[in-house]
Amino acid sequence: MLLSDILRELDSRVITGDTACEVTSVEFNSKNVSGGSIFVAIIGFNNDGHSYIGDAIARGASCVIVDSERKGYGEEELAEMVAGTKCVVAEMKDTKKALALAAASLYGHPEKQIDIYGITGTKGKTTSSFMLRSILEAAGKKAGLIGTVCNIIGDEKVNSVHTTPESSNIFSMMRSLRDKDISNLVMEVSSQGLKLDRVYGISYKAAAFTNLFEDHIGKNEHPDMADYFNCKLKIFDRCDTAVVNLDCAQAADVIAYASPRCRVLTYGTGEEADFRASDIKLERRGHVTGTKFKLTGNYISGEFFVALPGKFNVSNALCAITMAYCAGCDTDSMISALASISVPGRMQPVENNLGLNILVDYAHNAAALESAIDTLKEYTEGRVITVFGCGGNRSTERRFLMGEVSGRLSDYTVITSDNPREEDPKAIIDNIEIGMKKTSGKYEIEPDRASAIKLSIAMAKPGDTVLIAGKGHEDYQIFGKTKIHFDDVEQAYKAVLEIQGGVK
Repeated sequence: MLLSDILRELDSRVITGDTACEVTSVEFNSKNVSGGSIFVAIIGFNNDGHSYIGDAIARGASCVIVDSERKGYGEEELAEMVAGTKCVVAEMKDTKKALALAAASLYGHPEKQIDIYGITGTKGKTTSSFMLRSILEAAGKKAGLIGTVCNIIGDEKVNSVHTTPESSNIFSMMRSLRDKDISNLVMEVSSQGLKLDRVYGISYKAAAFTNLFEDHIGKNEHPDMADYFNCKLKIFDRCDTAVVNLDCAQAADVIAYASPRCRVLTYGTGEEADFRASDIKLERRGHVTGTKFKLTGNYISGEFFVALPGKFNVSNALCAITMAYCAGCDTDSMISALASISVPGRMQPVENNLGLNILVDYAHNAAALESAIDTLKEYTEGRVITVFGCGGNRSTERRFLMGEVSGRLSDYTVITSDNPREEDPKAIIDNIEIGMKKTSGKYEIEPDRASAIKLSIAMAKPGDTVLIAGKGHEDYQIFGKTKIHFDDVEQAYKAVLEIQGGVK
């Protein structure tokens, strides 16, 4: 595509250079720049993209777009930097938006050719997204997925770096979906994705708000809960239907914001919900621990079984059902998809012939761990044995709280390592133990995570539940600058096979 056509859509100002050239990609990381690339310099929390302009030019950038609010890099200096090259320098007021607009233009505005379903909230985004995609596929509607666990484009799965990628990557993936004749996309939309304009220019056929809890408050995230909440509300600024969890504490405020902008549908367990779950009962079907419920309301009804434990997963299912209704899916597709749903690292079962309930879950803070253990206690005839650790270079307070929660609620805890990163694993475990000792909970320490998982399964008896918490879908461990392959599900299944004598 001609650079001149792209810059025209951006309403940018050309500082120097001939725009009658072709471009082939839009990049925010100078390392990815090659001949034909547009490099967009973004002012971030820790790094200023303008300091990488020289690298982008050296790598053959066809154009550099700078922010009008940049510090330094005056027009004369920029002109000197591109002297002797064919690189164009253009300026725009907000380069975060420029990145989205340039990518949308270059990739042929795929956002206008795809039905996009966005889900935001502190908890439930990943599970609800996988549920919705499964329903769409069961209904014969091919769908891609962008989220925390992975990005799915047709038959290709790619591990995620961010829950919501940078806008240029999103538009590139949407173009790939269109090239594969896939016309639906389910997206987890993080508060950071909304705050930093990673989803700028995207409209949603339906957008859901699951809940809001204290999280992501910090120097490089949100200064306070008000900012966190207000950023999430931005998802309804370009939306056909808002889907709101009527059971969440902020439901009235969310509806008040969304209702002047779009249609609103609600889900929950109260009589007022448009999609209401009642008669919620735990149920086990073979190796699957799940929940049965009755769906009633103003639009569809039926008996449902969701193949994941806990009332919170009934809420996630209601979110997916309501979104699927907006997509025109039939009830039978909803029922069949949810009955066989499996979400990587979200109450993910590990098959065994030991009479145990072994689950891998991403619970990595106190609130999530408490919810997970409380849920599993309802399904467990014997003991709940929890194995977990905490990540390094993260909140120390989180370690105290998680130790206290597991000590108070679990019948037995095995404290181990997670991703220690730059910290001493023993120091992290010591912090967890401080919280544990505030309770009368029984526990032991095994720093090696693989050994801890095997230990927890080996000590369990028929009727017990083993919860392996903290890492969920992650398939790695980080020690300093070393990253190794490590998957909780793989390790648990390996331990099961050893205990079963190699019999599958």
